[in-house]
Amino acid sequence: MTHSSFRQPLPEITVRELAQTLTDPPEAVQLIDVREPWELETASLPDFINLPLSEFAEWSEAIQTRLDSEKETFVLCHHGMRSAQMCQWLINQGFTDVKNIAGGIDAYSIVVDSSVPRY
Repeated sequence: MTHSSFRQPLPEITVRELAQTLTDPPEAVQLIDVREPWELETASLPDFINLPLSEFAEWSEAIQTRLDSEKETFVLCHHGMRSAQMCQWLINQGFTDVKNIAGGIDAYSIVVDSSVPRY
């Protein structure tokens, strides 16, 4: 996964839009968090699948069987950079409705829920 794979601006959702999604059971949406396990211990949101980018080799080959490539997919990280990389990679794998969560969990803490720790 490299920065050179970026071709066009990625679709994004705001943390406010994410918060609205999280108020209803997110059955229609796949939620992916690409941060490291220690980051999740510090701050996390419910219903997210953790696919750390550092473990890419361990989970990447099974991505088509683990996730639905047709389902709306939101990707989260700390500030939005790693999640953007993941979004681009998913699009390159044939995922059709992928959105980066702008500003990541840090923005979520600032804008939506200050009880989510910042780090």
